[in-house]
Amino acid sequence: MTALLLALASVKRVGDLQALAQILTLLALPAADGEQGLNPFCPVRALRAYIERSGLFRQSEQLFVCFGGRCKGLPVTKQRLSRWIVDAIALAYASEGLQCPIGVRAHSTRGMASSWVWSSGISITNLSVDPCNNYTVLDEPRRSINNTNFLQSTPSYNCDTSVTWSGWYRLFINGLNAYMPETCVAIGHCDTATTLWIRGGHPTVQDGVVTRDVCGHWHNYCCFFWSFPIKVKACPGNYYVYELISPAVYCSGYCADVGSINTSSTTVTPAIVSTVYTCVDPCYNYSVLDDPWRATNNTNASVRKCDTSVTWSGWYRVFINGLSAQIPDTCVEKTGCGTDIPLWIRGGHPTVKDGVVTRDVCGHWHNYCCYHGSYPIKVKACPGNYYVYELVRPNYCNFAYCAAVTNISSTETTVTPEMSSAAINITLQEGCTTSGGCLQNLFEQIENITAQVLPLNIVTDILTVAFNASEKILETTTSASPTELASYGNHMLKTSEKLISTLVKPTNTNDSVSFTLPTVEGQVFMVGPQVTLDKIPRLDTTNSSVDIDLIGIAKSNYETPAVAFMSYNTMENLLKPDFFNTSNDTVKTMMSTVISATLPKTTNTKLTEPVNFTLKHIREFDVSGSLSCVYWNISEWIVDGCSVLKTNGSYTVCSCDHLSTFALIMQTIRPPVSDSLLELLNLVCVIVGLVFFSLALLTFALCQWSPGVNNVARINICVSLLLAHLLFLLTQQFLSLIRRQQVLCAVISGLLHFLFLSGFVWMFIEAVLLFICVKNLSQISSKKKEVLSSGFLCVIGYVVALVVVCVSVGLVPEGYGSEHCWLKMDKSFIWSFLGPVCVILALNMILFIKIVITLNSALKNLNAEVSQMKQTKIMVFKTLAQFVVLGCSWILGFFTNDSKVLEILFLILNSQQGTFIFLIYGVLNNEVMQQFRKFFRCLCCIKQH
Repeated sequence: MTALLLALASVKRVGDLQALAQILTLLALPAADGEQGLNPFCPVRALRAYIERSGLFRQSEQLFVCFGGRCKGLPVTKQRLSRWIVDAIALAYASEGLQCPIGVRAHSTRGMASSWVWSSGISITNLSVDPCNNYTVLDEPRRSINNTNFLQSTPSYNCDTSVTWSGWYRLFINGLNAYMPETCVAIGHCDTATTLWIRGGHPTVQDGVVTRDVCGHWHNYCCFFWSFPIKVKACPGNYYVYELISPAVYCSGYCADVGSINTSSTTVTPAIVSTVYTCVDPCYNYSVLDDPWRATNNTNASVRKCDTSVTWSGWYRVFINGLSAQIPDTCVEKTGCGTDIPLWIRGGHPTVKDGVVTRDVCGHWHNYCCYHGSYPIKVKACPGNYYVYELVRPNYCNFAYCAAVTNISSTETTVTPEMSSAAINITLQEGCTTSGGCLQNLFEQIENITAQVLPLNIVTDILTVAFNASEKILETTTSASPTELASYGNHMLKTSEKLISTLVKPTNTNDSVSFTLPTVEGQVFMVGPQVTLDKIPRLDTTNSSVDIDLIGIAKSNYETPAVAFMSYNTMENLLKPDFFNTSNDTVKTMMSTVISATLPKTTNTKLTEPVNFTLKHIREFDVSGSLSCVYWNISEWIVDGCSVLKTNGSYTVCSCDHLSTFALIMQTIRPPVSDSLLELLNLVCVIVGLVFFSLALLTFALCQWSPGVNNVARINICVSLLLAHLLFLLTQQFLSLIRRQQVLCAVISGLLHFLFLSGFVWMFIEAVLLFICVKNLSQISSKKKEVLSSGFLCVIGYVVALVVVCVSVGLVPEGYGSEHCWLKMDKSFIWSFLGPVCVILALNMILFIKIVITLNSALKNLNAEVSQMKQTKIMVFKTLAQFVVLGCSWILGFFTNDSKVLEILFLILNSQQGTFIFLIYGVLNNEVMQQFRKFFRCLCCIKQH
């Protein structure tokens, strides 16, 4: 049974359990107090008992040993240990009158614990992230409420704002279980200036995760400072865990105590509060408080007011210039209301039937709406749509109560929503990675959420679960029909819009919320009745933005209008571009992320003017394609009400007269079916060309040449084009692998750009040298002179190409790395290659014509002996071959679109530049051929001897 308990608790393989030995040292320690009262099935207790009993005959330091027979006290084998575990499982089933499952093995324990939890209806997700089992130990004796170092003559203190907080914590003091105090802690204790304690008492285990306010004691008031709320959970075993965050108060620290816990709510009451007599209704017995300087829009006043100087007594009704007003129940901007720290009530206003209620008073400071806390006050709603307040003297100056002439929100208003993650339990069914049925169950769980306001972290967590589940199902389901995909997409849109609407909360002026996840980005902008903006800012995500007249919409709405903008990075996998039905047979490409724009919690959603969306292109822009701004309509993309305002190679601006889910789709002509024969011809020609480039280089390197012959340009043409064709061939053969690495693809396209450009520059240099040679043909002695030095030619040949590539990278770095690992067509970037090539081809054509004319004239003027040395046929062939060597045949590339014959001719000629170089300067060169014959005769002689 001990082996079974250890297997269930550790989820280890039998081999790992059989090899355990170090645990003996740990378990040899004295048992903790109270361990004898633990459950008999506790693995720790069982292990101690096992080691104690086996110690009488143990002959090995290994944990599990035989207890009988010849092997008694010796290490147990894996087979025997497996048999023990299986026997224990069978015994457990038999004890409950159940039949042991067929085929159960020792390794079954690895999934048995979680399976039992799942069969009991407990969420596996919640089990794995339960903070009671996943916390950080915080054992710092300085946090003790009895630590008074701060009060010493030379104070020593710590500030928790300097701590990097992350996740959940369990408190200890010198190894003893501790908890955060839930009553006021004296100033200067806990080794800090402002002592932090939780207000509201600790929860029970049944309460799950709860949110508690954090108070800081200062200036003789226990809640003079309010820090950010924290989450608390009671755990089995009589301890608590806390999700601590960096406090709002600068020099403050969380306290710890080892005393008893009070699970009842703890409140803070003012020092002096008047008594409400039941016979006198404050709705008809109040004082008028009409101070115009208390208006929330009175900011940065020259004279700052302070309500500590007022003698407060009884109940008050608030006015501003004779108009009925009320104390705001939402955050007020700093330095508003004619004071430094404006006071507002937290918890919302009551209704008439609620009677007299108590509300906390918050003061905005240090970018936190509840940084300061003043004494609570009492509030009552009166018939006639007004309120009365039992105001008391604030605890500090400059504090002052605010007043606003606005509609009251009847819903409860807090600094942070009182909704904890424990209240929203979204779980995935077993097997959700392979079944679409559970995705529907997930959508139903989200649809059943009734909370009107949720914290941002809860919304993002649920969105992450939903999108991850849909992606997993798409990965495992390859046969989903278009109807199923559209249905999933509709549910995802509905789910996202519902969740993002819970981020909308009432505001007096304006507020915004944004988040970024791997699969979706979102932004919500809200405006209130006192908004001072003429126009809201543009809402931006990584790949899109929206301009909308929310201020104009607000004028026709009484509540807080808001716009929600979302950008989905993976939605095109569900709402495919092929769902854009058109009459012509074209290829549809999604050119942007899918976006949604809605007006959540807004009654009148009529637009005052069209909405403009700016969509960044996420794929290579095809100038020949047709762009359409579309929106999603249940099962298809349509264009009604949307049009393209502006477009370029990087982005497109769409204008729509309604809000919905939008995208940008490009239609291009369907490419012809690939010609396998042409692809085979291309492969063969490139390989043959590479062979002859290599032969030409060997010829130039091994043969002896006359001093007047300059082969620098020809050698470098071969080197540049050999490397370019080889890199191009390898890239196309492994294109599917290379395209996954975008950086590698861009680097390859840059290298190809450089190599081909340098090849063309060397073709131009060869044309110039050839022209000079022909011009000097009549002067035989000039052959022996080098026109230009080899070093200078190399600088020109490579530096010119390098400069072009560097300028291109500097101006348009994203221009490299197309789908074929070549230059992209958008932004006319291809002209960084075509431009220099066209110039060189034009110059080479001019030089080639001049060469032919000059050569023809020179040959006529030579004497008969020279003319007889040149055979007419050979000269004609060399002339035509030189046309290819100088790259003039590349001009055919501009005319291959409509002609298969020209395409084949272009492919053969330009892949065989190395072949023609080898023929002209090797095979048809008498001096070179004599050296070849001599070389082969030597080989034959060596073989004969």
